[in-house]
Amino acid sequence: MAAADVQEIQCKSLLNRVDIPHFPFRWTINPYRGCRHACTYCYARPTHEFWGMDGGKEFEQRVFAKVNAPQVLRHELSRPKWQREPVAMGTASDPYEPAEAEYGLTRRILQLLAEFQNPVSITTKGVLVRRDVDVLQQLHGAAEAQVVFSVGTLDEKVWKQTEPGTPHPQARLEAMQFLVESGVPAGVMMAPLLPGLSDGWESINTLVAAAAQHKARFLSANLLFLKSRSKEWFMPFLREAYPHLAPAYAKLYRKTYPEQDYTQRVLRVVNEARRRCQLPMVTPPRQLQGPQGRLQLAF
Repeated sequence: MAAADVQEIQCKSLLNRVDIPHFPFRWTINPYRGCRHACTYCYARPTHEFWGMDGGKEFEQRVFAKVNAPQVLRHELSRPKWQREPVAMGTASDPYEPAEAEYGLTRRILQLLAEFQNPVSITTKGVLVRRDVDVLQQLHGAAEAQVVFSVGTLDEKVWKQTEPGTPHPQARLEAMQFLVESGVPAGVMMAPLLPGLSDGWESINTLVAAAAQHKARFLSANLLFLKSRSKEWFMPFLREAYPHLAPAYAKLYRKTYPEQDYTQRVLRVVNEARRRCQLPMVTPPRQLQGPQGRLQLAF
């Protein structure tokens, strides 16, 4: 994979309000734009198009680092009207994408959230999160912190073809176990499950069992969804790598989300495996604080 061109930019705001009905969070933080993890199915690819770039190679190879993010966030968290609502990191770009090793923006943001006792939920495919265990311990003690590791499959071929820039799935599970053993709540989001590739009984049960063996505190799952612009990038990959699946995908993804019957069937398998391994589901970020201000889980 070609080296990424990381460009430093200034942001005017960092806390992003989400006003989409039924979304599980209201505030997000993304210290980077673009992502070298290069997941073929990534729903965030069209964000680059807003800035006049393509959502294909440029999304993977032109990463933007919001270098003033910590200063901007301090100002936003200091506002009298800010009520320390839970924030989600990792919704449009992985906060532990490779640029974080150089810039450390995510770590500095977590330090600020700990200082202001502000809950956070992090979703990542990265393992650099291990570096920040000290800050996460502090943040979890002061407010609430959880780390959700996105792992959709343990199949070597599927992983290499669909997530070529990501750490090995096994490495992600090991990072999760390290955090859990260090007192930081962490678990697995099986996402996305790919029709015909990682949605089968054996694949799902193997991954759920591995999550439990690595001490996951919770587990949930999402099916692949394809927005129109993301579909334009994903479908050519599918036709080249798995041509026999292309007709089924064309039928299943006439719209953004797959048919409800299919989704319910796959999630039923996930939930059976999850309950068998005694793994609760994670609650959405906006529900992180319960009556006592602690993480709420539901079976």
